[in-house]
Amino acid sequence: MGTDFDDAPYVGLRHFIRMIGDENVGESIWVTLKFGFWTISIEMLLGVSLALLLERPIRGASVFRTIFILPLMVSPVVVGLIWRYLFDARIGWINYYLGQIGIEPQVWLGDADLAFFAIVFTDIWQWTPFIFIIVIAGLQALPSEVLEASKIDGANWWQHILFVKLPMIRSILLIALLMRLIDVFRALEVMYILTGGGPGRATELLSLHIYNRAFDTQQLGYASAISVLLIVIVFFLSFGILKMGNPLKEKADI
Repeated sequence: MGTDFDDAPYVGLRHFIRMIGDENVGESIWVTLKFGFWTISIEMLLGVSLALLLERPIRGASVFRTIFILPLMVSPVVVGLIWRYLFDARIGWINYYLGQIGIEPQVWLGDADLAFFAIVFTDIWQWTPFIFIIVIAGLQALPSEVLEASKIDGANWWQHILFVKLPMIRSILLIALLMRLIDVFRALEVMYILTGGGPGRATELLSLHIYNRAFDTQQLGYASAISVLLIVIVFFLSFGILKMGNPLKEKADI
């Protein structure tokens, strides 16, 4: 069975005009932007904080680093299945342990707000180690002479971080931010398995909306047009990040 494009009618800009009045597309864009804001903000905060704590020679730090990056080694499909089981309202471990401390079970994947929290939490669990690895590698590559000079000048721990280390890894942070932004707009497998975009459209990211249009409703042309919109959005957001500074040039200068 195949798809015959020989007799496909020419539609011009019809699909793009249709998108303007399509509330479902607008809602998916809004959900994606909200998802990206919360996940990237928290992942950057946690990843940078843990990297700053564990770059120092602390006993057991190497073991913790190894355990911490395990989520990155797991297939997205497996991640989705694991957390779908954990968030299950009847047999999930999360509700079980909540019950042990007297909290009523929650329908995590059946409530719009809780389902959105679930996909945000799952993404943070999976991708915070990515930020951690990039940042800790950047920190360990900093010239020791500059760090020692700041200590000699009397900088305390906070000043050492805020005015020396973080400015020196600014290019690294921008690269991490850019890569995570791109990942957010192509996130699909975990969300598809975890919620399928539901309940309703509460967790339907733009990539998942495109998938549903293409394969559930067989609107391949319209899905392709929405894909072009996704590329345009990612382009302008990435351009905005690059305007904050050219991370590749700054990294080369370092």
